[in-house]
Amino acid sequence: MNDPDDAAPYRWRGDALVLHCRVQTNARHDGFAGLRGARLKLCLAAPPVEGKANARAIAFLAKAFRVPRSRVQLVRGAGSSDKVFVISAPAVMPDAVAAAGC
Repeated sequence: MNDPDDAAPYRWRGDALVLHCRVQTNARHDGFAGLRGARLKLCLAAPPVEGKANARAIAFLAKAFRVPRSRVQLVRGAGSSDKVFVISAPAVMPDAVAAAGC
């Protein structure tokens, strides 16, 4: 994909945050772990089976950005380690995300 916006770990689209992530599953705990290329590394303590990691990612991001789960959408990469999430009107910007910023 040669989308120029893929060169940054996140971008704003109106009041929505588009977050490009590289997900590592089966981690010891959930959390942000810096950058992996041009993507924000997201570690999840969930296996990559039956959508468990995707559900865990949505729950983690909702908590991190202080929004209801319904405002976090997985828009690309459901079966991949590279994922794109859209977070509608995040209440906060976690320090780890801001530090990786644009």
